[in-house]
Amino acid sequence: MTTELSPSAQRVQQALQKLGMPLEVVELPDSTRTAVEAAQAIGCQVQQIAKSLIFKGKHSGSPVLIIASGTNRVNEKRVAELLGEPIEKANADFVLQHTGFAIGGIPPVGLAENMTTLIDEDLLQLNEIWAAAGTPHAVFRLIPANLEQMTGGRVGKVA
Repeated sequence: MTTELSPSAQRVQQALQKLGMPLEVVELPDSTRTAVEAAQAIGCQVQQIAKSLIFKGKHSGSPVLIIASGTNRVNEKRVAELLGEPIEKANADFVLQHTGFAIGGIPPVGLAENMTTLIDEDLLQLNEIWAAAGTPHAVFRLIPANLEQMTGGRVGKVA
């Protein structure tokens, strides 16, 4: 790699290497903070963006990672059925505390702690997807099978 990655993006690259994933983190000049911005910066379809969203179990207070297709909105009732517990949106402090990353660049790997992970089944229909890599400008390309392998997440209908 010719360019130096920012510390957060480098953490994601190291996590990918530790998992044996030959995937490369790239930092782009344009923002990838939202799925639409990411798709524009990368030059792909919005549905190809694997957005990592952190929720909180309403009873347990545990973090939950939901990796959804960029065009989908998480259906909290459907997710509650999958988890057996209602969820609520997590605030920025909760997200940073449990992932080690700020909202807008949450990667699916390299998180500060292990957490229950759900993967949007719609992502599995795609040949290629892109995920955030620790900053609002860092991403990496992967295939849906990589996502399942690296996260150990459960696939389900989350939208």
